[in-house]
Parts: sequence; C-alpha cells; structure tokens
Amino acid sequence: MQNSILLSIKPEFAEKIFRGEKKYEYRKTLFKSPLVKRVVVYASSPVRKIIGEFEIEEILTLDIESLWMRTSQYSGIDKDFYDQYFCTKNIGHAIRIRNAKKYQNSLGLEDCNLRYAPQSFIYLPDEYFKQLAIL
Repeated sequence: MQNSILLSIKPEFAEKIFRGEKKYEYRKTLFKSPLVKRVVVYASSPVRKIIGEFEIEEILTLDIESLWMRTSQYSGIDKDFYDQYFCTKNIGHAIRIRNAKKYQNSLGLEDCNLRYAPQSFIYLPDEYFKQLAIL
C-alpha cells in the first residue's frame, strides 16, 4: 500500500511549513491515489535532503481566485508569487498541512534507496520508512 509521497518543495517554503507559517502547499497537478495521507518533504536545491513530513488534513481543489481567498492567510507566499505560479491554470490544488514534523537528522535520497529527486512527487512504499524507523 502506498499512502506516502515524497514531494519536492523549495527549501524556503519547507522551512515555513515546519515553523507553522505555511499551512497550505499549492500544486498545479495532484497525485491520483486517494490513499495518500502523508507527505515526506524533500527540500530541493541547494539543500537536496529529506527533512521532514506532514499529514494531509484535506485537499482543496478550486478555481484560482477562490483557492487564494480560502487559503491566503496561511499560504506562506505573496499574491504575486501565487499568481505567477498558477498563471496558466484555471484550477489549483492546496494541500492542507497537519502535524508537520521536521526530522532531527535529514536524509539523503540514497538512505531511502532512491536514485533521483522527483520533479514534483513520487509514491513511497511504507517499507522505506519502516526500515529507517521513521514511521
């Protein structure tokens, strides 16, 4: 069963998630599996490490303006950045973050038997985290 994904997030936004300033993670496209309940955070370049995880409280899928109105208070970004990110889309997705926890020790991709970082996300079998005692 794959109920976790590894999601690439820019380091500055990942840090805002773990400080509690960013409670929504925006996506243009979303994973298909309804079983996904946990997001493992890969901080992209220049960090290039797995630094923590969070649970998915809910996923909002709305037109771009309605999505901003519902989520802007805890977006962790400004409206200009938001508009630029979604400039070619009519519909957007916001993953509402719950129980974010930063790992004491970040992990390299090799620690999870992964060869490359996802451009957006990849599904993670639970075995990766059982063997690392992160579950």
